[in-house]
Amino acid sequence: MVSRSSAEAKYRAMARAISEVLWLRSLLHSLGIDYSEPTRLFYDNQAALHIAANPVFHERTKHIEIDCYFVREHIRSRMIQTSHVPTKLQLADIFTKALGRDRFCFLLGKLGIRDHHAPT
Repeated sequence: MVSRSSAEAKYRAMARAISEVLWLRSLLHSLGIDYSEPTRLFYDNQAALHIAANPVFHERTKHIEIDCYFVREHIRSRMIQTSHVPTKLQLADIFTKALGRDRFCFLLGKLGIRDHHAPT
């Protein structure tokens, strides 16, 4: 699907992430593990978070209206809780972007990955 803006692409990704969370929660439930806490969804795109929080549809969001209803329904039911994470702390960047050495090493450390071959 071609998105008209980065906010739309991020919002569609948020809807897909929530679908995956729902599947995982269903799997846990079928294994006898009940998880009643809201699942925290961290996001670095302020525009997508504002679309999720704003109940008014605008001209810019009419083409993602179904995703808006889906995301808002799960936020309102408190199954999902969104939080902003600054871009510099976004761990997914290590998997999706070309990074400088310092940033790459910083994110590796946040993931708990250490160089076992480095001299001690």
